[in-house]
Amino acid sequence: MTQFNTGDEIETTVVQVSGDTVFIDLGLKSEGFVDKADFADENGNCTVKEGDKVKVYFVGSNRDELHFTTKIKGENAGLQILENAFNNALPVEGHVEKEIKGGFEVKLGQTRAFCPYSQMGYKNRLEPAEYIGKTMTFLISEFKNEGKNIIVSNRRLEEETENAKVNALSGKLSEGNIISGTVKSIQSYGAFVDIDGFQALLPISEISHQRVNDVSEVLSVGQKIEAKIIKADWNTQHPDRSKVSLSLKALEKDPWENVTEALKPGQKISGKIARIAGFGLFVNLLPGIDGLVHISEIEDVSTTTNLSKKFKVGEEFDVVVQKIDVANKRISLSPATSAEQDNEAETYLESQDSDDGDTYNPFAALLKK
Repeated sequence: MTQFNTGDEIETTVVQVSGDTVFIDLGLKSEGFVDKADFADENGNCTVKEGDKVKVYFVGSNRDELHFTTKIKGENAGLQILENAFNNALPVEGHVEKEIKGGFEVKLGQTRAFCPYSQMGYKNRLEPAEYIGKTMTFLISEFKNEGKNIIVSNRRLEEETENAKVNALSGKLSEGNIISGTVKSIQSYGAFVDIDGFQALLPISEISHQRVNDVSEVLSVGQKIEAKIIKADWNTQHPDRSKVSLSLKALEKDPWENVTEALKPGQKISGKIARIAGFGLFVNLLPGIDGLVHISEIEDVSTTTNLSKKFKVGEEFDVVVQKIDVANKRISLSPATSAEQDNEAETYLESQDSDDGDTYNPFAALLKK
């Protein structure tokens, strides 16, 4: 019972999670315990289970019970423990009291410490005023004059935590994996998806084979999704530079696989203008299938014409399929007459046939009236 000193670090195994307590193996007749709250995530869920490896610190003993914690808490933070925490790089819980010149005053138990602005927060840094009154976890970077001068860092701890997270995830997540995640935020260029605490990017172009103009019309914050990892660039030295790209489109059936069954060269089809470029109009023919009407095919315009002044996205546009290039996913189109024009032409041609077989003369027809 006396082989542990307050602040000693051990790595051990979770034996059982019961009620508000996590029991750990000490290799002794009795087990040690950790408050379950020490392992709670931001939603209050316990993050460990039986058999998991954990790193904890000795707090003290009560009869036959040995109490451990994942960090040195305020009520246990005497000067001797703080010095031990400094020497062994142990995390210490502190309360941010106020903002002072150059940073913040932090209370570690009854001891005052200083945290510079640059050492508060890491990836999602807040405005200084938002830290006041918060209880946070720090590493002691300097311990001088018998504890009269203590400097702490929250950033160092968060960086180490992020490093460990990235190292763990990089071994599990690689290109081609199908993952489950939660939409964390929506941007004009895509959505960030949370995967076990790491945020991966789902670009707008990878949401669907169909064109998406507004991400918020398709996805919402908090939505659970399954996606495929199409790129994984893990940087274990600088975890904040790690990048993972996702795709929902990769899990959909590619509409180009059967495009030649639905479309044929020479076929006339009515579509809608999906996008206007300087060199022509992209017309949506089928879900996920667009074709190009080159500007040279459009009457009454020149290569210097601003097509966006003459046409609008969403406007109906009749076309004739000229060429289908499945390998490069390209369809060449030309403008076609509308169904209304076709009906007028048909009516006109039918009216050309006179009763005596002579060619229809519109002026003669007028004189007959």
